[in-house]
Amino acid sequence: MTMDVTLNVKRYNPDAAKPASYNQEYRIDLEDGSSLLDGLIKVREEMDGTLALRCSCRSAICGSCAMRVNGRAVLACNTKMKDVMPKDGSPVKVEPAGNMGVVKDLIVNFDVFWGKIKAVKPWLQPEGPVPQGEYLAPNEAMLHLAGVMGCIMCGACVSDCTVLEVDKNFLGPAALAKAYRFVGDPRDAHEKDRLKDLTKYGGMWDCTRCMQCVQVCPKGVDPMGRIMKMRDKALAAGYNNTYGARHALAFTDLVRHGGHLDELRLPIKTFGIFNVKEMLKLAPIGMRSQMVGKVPPLFPKPIPGIQNVRRIFEKVEAKR
Repeated sequence: MTMDVTLNVKRYNPDAAKPASYNQEYRIDLEDGSSLLDGLIKVREEMDGTLALRCSCRSAICGSCAMRVNGRAVLACNTKMKDVMPKDGSPVKVEPAGNMGVVKDLIVNFDVFWGKIKAVKPWLQPEGPVPQGEYLAPNEAMLHLAGVMGCIMCGACVSDCTVLEVDKNFLGPAALAKAYRFVGDPRDAHEKDRLKDLTKYGGMWDCTRCMQCVQVCPKGVDPMGRIMKMRDKALAAGYNNTYGARHALAFTDLVRHGGHLDELRLPIKTFGIFNVKEMLKLAPIGMRSQMVGKVPPLFPKPIPGIQNVRRIFEKVEAKR
């Protein structure tokens, strides 16, 4: 059986007299089990040889065919066309990956991606006598790294990172997941140095935990989960004097003791009440909140059953 598909592809030709992005529709017939990549290749080979896209293995291994479909990053080769066809019959929207500059049509420039990977020093830094053979590590110490080492560097997580959309200084989920791979490696001798660097502006504390990277990763690497584990490691190593670290500690402390998040005290505990510069920045938000009745009371009422909340904290912390 075949299906009638309309693709709405975002295109860009840097060699045009006045380069500008535009959308172009293609209507094609495909076999039922066809992938998105099958459809794009058919367009390129049978309808429009100028359509540019990057692909290679067609088996979700090389990661070269990452792009956005209906606003979400995917690998075109392992995305079935019928899974992304809107039920209302509208076209399948195909765009280049986000947060990276477009070279042509669906091809993006990975310089930003590789630059961030390089910034986390993605190589082992062992110390001590050089072993006669390999640097050996026990299996149990490496198992938790198996998932993160499955990253194929496709850039899907970077494409849909909501922090990178507003702050290009952020290292991004792929680079931070790569950093975890070396922070967690028992053969590496620079865990503390790495954690110290990653607590700076643009590092682990700038992730907003939106989970987009987790949802679009085609290999289940869970970049956000790795970032959260690095935060735990950073706090355990004593790197707790950043706004991000203090925010996390204050958040936990308020919920543990009060049974709810006190949004009035959270910024004060995070930035410090005598931090005039930051307090002034927050003043407009505080005033707007006051005007719409969103400022919590100075002395909140006790939460019934607060002891149950504290028992949850005790159980969670006992498992760490």
